[in-house]
Amino acid sequence: MSHIIHDIKLASQIGRYSDAVEIAPNQRLLFTSGTPGLSAAGEVPDDITAQSEIAWRHIIGILEKANMGVGDIFKVTQYLTRFDDVRPYAQVRNRYLGDARPASMLAVIPDLVWKNFLVEVEIMAAKPA
Repeated sequence: MSHIIHDIKLASQIGRYSDAVEIAPNQRLLFTSGTPGLSAAGEVPDDITAQSEIAWRHIIGILEKANMGVGDIFKVTQYLTRFDDVRPYAQVRNRYLGDARPASMLAVIPDLVWKNFLVEVEIMAAKPA
């Protein structure tokens, strides 16, 4: 693993993530742009589960292109537009992350750049150079 987890017992009371993550020296860093549930064909499904699946498949694809995996993710930032979507989104996210516990931030906001986007995810990952 290319990072060190710092646990102050706050995150574990809320969800499956870490309180803080420190990056070791000499790492390659990867930062993604916000990744919505927009398919490669330009389609946006109506439900959060389908959009979340698409967004996380894109994230995994980006990691693979960088020769990285979910264990290299040290930070996830997520935006949802409906509070009721937190649980179904988290189920998809947790399935893709598995045992990985990056630092995490999730916000419910009124809108994303396209009105039909329900989710947008960005990650930061690090791997030894």
